[in-house]
Amino acid sequence: MEMPISHKNSEGLVPCLHDHLHSDEQSCSSSKEEQKFSGSPPCPDDLLHSNKQSDSSGRDRHKSSGSASWLDNLLNSDEQSCSSKKDQRKHSGPQKRLEQLLSQSGNKICADCGSPDPKWVSISFGVFICIKCSGVHRSLGVHLTKVLSIKLDEWTDEQVNTLIDLGGNTAANKKYEAFIPDDYQKPKSDASIEERSDFIRRKYEQKQFSNCDGQMSCPFPGPRSTLSSSCSSHCSPQDKKQYEKQATRHRIGNAFRNSWGRKDTEYKNNKKSNSLAAMVEFVGLIKVNVVKGTNLAVRDVLTSDPYVVLTLGQQSVRTRVIKNNLNPIWNESLMLSIPEQIPPLKVLVYDKDKFTTDDFMGEAEIDIQPLVSAAKAYENSTITESMQLGKWIAGQDNTLVKDGIISLADGKVKQEISLKLKNVERGVLEIELECVPLTQ
Repeated sequence: MEMPISHKNSEGLVPCLHDHLHSDEQSCSSSKEEQKFSGSPPCPDDLLHSNKQSDSSGRDRHKSSGSASWLDNLLNSDEQSCSSKKDQRKHSGPQKRLEQLLSQSGNKICADCGSPDPKWVSISFGVFICIKCSGVHRSLGVHLTKVLSIKLDEWTDEQVNTLIDLGGNTAANKKYEAFIPDDYQKPKSDASIEERSDFIRRKYEQKQFSNCDGQMSCPFPGPRSTLSSSCSSHCSPQDKKQYEKQATRHRIGNAFRNSWGRKDTEYKNNKKSNSLAAMVEFVGLIKVNVVKGTNLAVRDVLTSDPYVVLTLGQQSVRTRVIKNNLNPIWNESLMLSIPEQIPPLKVLVYDKDKFTTDDFMGEAEIDIQPLVSAAKAYENSTITESMQLGKWIAGQDNTLVKDGIISLADGKVKQEISLKLKNVERGVLEIELECVPLTQ
């Protein structure tokens, strides 16, 4: 007599009667789905579930036959919950929440000059600002005020939560403009760059108009609540001003020494440079995407902890540190304002050291004049299709690995550049540039 062939289940056991019943239930469920789409009446469950109820009231159900139904309900519930959460994230993501915050009455105008429809944010102070004021903020350095674009930058929930906690323009101005003298006029939308610079430095860096009792905090870099909480209510205005000036200098100086390995004298020079940079008129913005490094120099026995510093005129920004990697991938976008007299974009690579000054890993310069010229020409044209606008030719007078092609794609003027780092034994850096008009 031939025995029927039996297949072992996932646990290595021969299926029992319960497994066959469970298989029958799945088969019936499958036939139900087929009937559902064919328009036939549903498969009857009486034969499979005749022993489910122990009495006429139906209170006690058989565990084995009820488990499959319970599992199906649970899976369906999880799928619906997951779908609901996806829809909720879609409609309440960081960008959507940011737009809702921007729609509040106090945030519809620039916090510093009152220009309508601000498109930039100082995330350090939680204020919405216009393009011209954002240039002044950016010139003061990210240690004081970090600027992001509402549309051009990718926002995180944490950053939006910070803005919500800080309260936007109304709450910030209530603190930082609490004591503006009667004879001092706040700049308007048509104010000069000198007027904007003077006001913004007084307002945020020197805190001359600040309400010392205000309590605001922010996890991002920038002088804030430490001054306010340390300054008692009975201090005289002169004492407060002197204390704030010393504390700000001490704290920012330490931040620079700890993060960039700079000396105190270098910080003083930077502070003076930032003061001059804030007086410069800007003609546009450049978005720099630091893509990756290849075969970088070794600075820590066998590897390095590289980061990149970008400098344009008196402005400086930096990427995050990539630990233990000679071929780091950043894919990090940084924004700089383009001065009227366009200088080269300087690129410096450092190895991050915890207890000593950061080690030098190479440098290069990028001539952004061709990119800016191409962007201006496109802005005044009627071109709509993608095309090559120009190129920066590799040669002995630059460090290009290959020609830097300037192209137009999706209405954006971009340039891809591969740089061989100078004054170092090896290393190549890949960067993407995008010229952004002031209208954005």
